[in-house]
Amino acid sequence: MARTAAKRKSKGESQGISKKPKVSTTNNSAEDSDTDKVVEKIDQEYSDVEKLLEKENNIKASKDTKDSKVGNAAAEVKNESSVIKPEKHDNDAVTTEKFSDLKMSEPTLQGIKDMGFTTMTEVQAKTIPVLLTGKDVLGAAKTGSGKTLAFLIPAIELLYSLKFKPRNGTGAIVITPTRELALQIFGVARELMAHHSQTLGIVIGGANRRQEAEKLAKGVNLLIATPGRLLDHLQNTRGFVFKNLRTLIFDEADRILEIGFEDEIRQIVKILPNEDRQTMLFSATQTTKVEDLARAALKKSSCYFAELLNYIDIPALSLHGKQKQQKRTNTFFEFCNAKRGILLSTDVAARGLDIPDVDWIIQYDPPDDPRDYIHRVGRTARGTKGKGKSLMFLIPQELGFLRYLKAAKVPLNEYEFPPSKIANIQSQLEKLIKNNYWLHQAAKDGYRAYLQAYASHHLKTVYKVDKLDLVKVGRSFGFSVPPKVNITIGSSTSKPKSHKRKRYN
Repeated sequence: MARTAAKRKSKGESQGISKKPKVSTTNNSAEDSDTDKVVEKIDQEYSDVEKLLEKENNIKASKDTKDSKVGNAAAEVKNESSVIKPEKHDNDAVTTEKFSDLKMSEPTLQGIKDMGFTTMTEVQAKTIPVLLTGKDVLGAAKTGSGKTLAFLIPAIELLYSLKFKPRNGTGAIVITPTRELALQIFGVARELMAHHSQTLGIVIGGANRRQEAEKLAKGVNLLIATPGRLLDHLQNTRGFVFKNLRTLIFDEADRILEIGFEDEIRQIVKILPNEDRQTMLFSATQTTKVEDLARAALKKSSCYFAELLNYIDIPALSLHGKQKQQKRTNTFFEFCNAKRGILLSTDVAARGLDIPDVDWIIQYDPPDDPRDYIHRVGRTARGTKGKGKSLMFLIPQELGFLRYLKAAKVPLNEYEFPPSKIANIQSQLEKLIKNNYWLHQAAKDGYRAYLQAYASHHLKTVYKVDKLDLVKVGRSFGFSVPPKVNITIGSSTSKPKSHKRKRYN
């Protein structure tokens, strides 16, 4: 089930990480004969970084011992808790949904099996299916909820499906706040990628920068990084290929921003290519800074109602002008081949598309003129049956449009729906939109787009934007109070200006 934004809860930890996981990596391609060498160097650096961190911890522990034995004991407890390990209450967060039920590659499934996992945690069950479809996700998930696998599995699957090789450079980047957490994620990724040929690397402060640069130049497909060192390589490392980036992941985004990496993250987001990029952002808390980062890094929703329906488990497809042609074509054929389904479409699909056996055309937003109405209704006259029904919604001040339809000799039947027969879900809708940042932003964008489109209607005598009850319009998008938005009255939505983006190769 596709959901763009899913609520995530954590009830304990669900993944254990050995400090030096044993991995066997194979590469059957002749052109990638240096992959094993790259992996060996990665393993060596992993060990070097571990030694560096152990040395720092030993120094700190020694200093604490001089102060007091109690302080030393506290330091040991703190160091131990920094490593994610399974606990007795792990099963609290586990669902009955199995990894094997997901459509994933055999190498990934084998890696998951080798790690000893069969069923997913709640976070994994809600996010992995969504991420496998290529959607952006903003998730609230704490350490120990299984989120590491939740973002690594889709990233690795994407690299595998695109057949990434070292020469293609970096296709996925995971940004994490600390070196310790980066090492933990690196360890999980090594185990998960044991049966994959894609390359893995890590760049963190305190490690040998020259060795990192050499490794990046040879090609690291999945890169784990801390913000400062990543920005350094993006700006200064020649041969670091990241123009093919397809996935950007922020783990513990709130901590990244809390410890002072806000400027670095802003620069990283600007440098990295965003076209065709999937972004995953996980945070234990939803602060204002996290929301600002999400606004800058995540793709904007183009179809709020499709996002909403999918979120509440009503599968729906969407067609609109902001989609690339390939995406529109794939959606079109998916809907045509489905036995049943819902397609939300703008007028981009009202003309020319030949969709067989359409039962209902529901015109939720009124057409601009009778010709548009006829073209829309024409979608039900396709296929062998050639019969279908059309339903159009009008608010009282829009009834003047019926005169135009009658003049065009379009037969109509009017229906009134008794309020008692309509389920009242308004309060649930408003609560959902209020508490879900992603849907809230999509609803706000949809509200703005609706008003802009309404203001651009040609039949100004019928469609009067200044006569709209904005409170009721806002409620239809899930707002108890309509949000403040800027629109240009009397013109259609202008196309955004194209800006040349400097590429760092």
